Amino acid sequence: MHRVLTGPLRLETATVAIADLPEHLHGIKIIQLSDFHYEGWGLSEQLLQEAIATSNREDPDLVVLTGDYVTQDPAPIRQLVDRLKTLKHRAGIYAVLGNHDIKPPEAQVKIIQALTHAGIRVLWNEVAYPFGNGLALVGMADLYSGEFKPAPVLMPIAPKTPRIVLSHNPATAEILRKWRVDLQLSGHTHGGQIVLPIVGPIPTKLKAIRSWVPQLLRPWLPWMQDCYKVYNHWHWCEGFYRVGPNALYVNRGLGTYFPGRFFCPPEVTAIVLKSGLSE
Repeated sequence: MHRVLTGPLRLETATVAIADLPEHLHGIKIIQLSDFHYEGWGLSEQLLQEAIATSNREDPDLVVLTGDYVTQDPAPIRQLVDRLKTLKHRAGIYAVLGNHDIKPPEAQVKIIQALTHAGIRVLWNEVAYPFGNGLALVGMADLYSGEFKPAPVLMPIAPKTPRIVLSHNPATAEILRKWRVDLQLSGHTHGGQIVLPIVGPIPTKLKAIRSWVPQLLRPWLPWMQDCYKVYNHWHWCEGFYRVGPNALYVNRGLGTYFPGRFFCPPEVTAIVLKSGLSE
């Protein structure tokens, strides 16, 4: 059914130049998967297996997961991680949590425990070095957790050390522009979820649409306001962006929730790193 409503799963590929990247890391491949919402109708078993198979065919060095494994109920996380354990990699699977993973606190604990038990390392304001000291992998706490604190995480990293930052919400790119971030990988937006031909992702147009609606009628359109409570930077809803000196990539994710996806294909992202100055 997802093919009818959204189009088929897409493998998005890119090569990213990283300054100071050691020569022996030139050509490493990273797969990003995001926003599973593995709960009820949010993600079909067929699409999940297709995404895992796509990732495995790419033969990645590293797999990163950028949050929202469930929607409300954490119970399906164990079934999800049983599937994710079949992801192929050479240097590990690393994950951060999304806004749907952190409330209530006991749900957050269950999700971290399930991922960890499956051999997936969860980074919460932490730095890992999957390939040695030549490349830092930074995982941030979710923006809505109240624990998103980049300074104590990023400042100890040597200035000449390139770093990739996993942060579920792309809005954090505005905060992170104070620090060196060679590549930020985010999700959260689902690519806007509803994409109309010519018009594009609907959330990117909501401010304009709302400005055309008479003041008396605006209370009847609360979803427009709520959309910007979820995320204010809808102009960063999919693909690559430059935020100050830093690079941001926003993955459209795999799953969905109400009102569903329309003409917004789910995504697996394959990124190859190369040595050199970023463009």
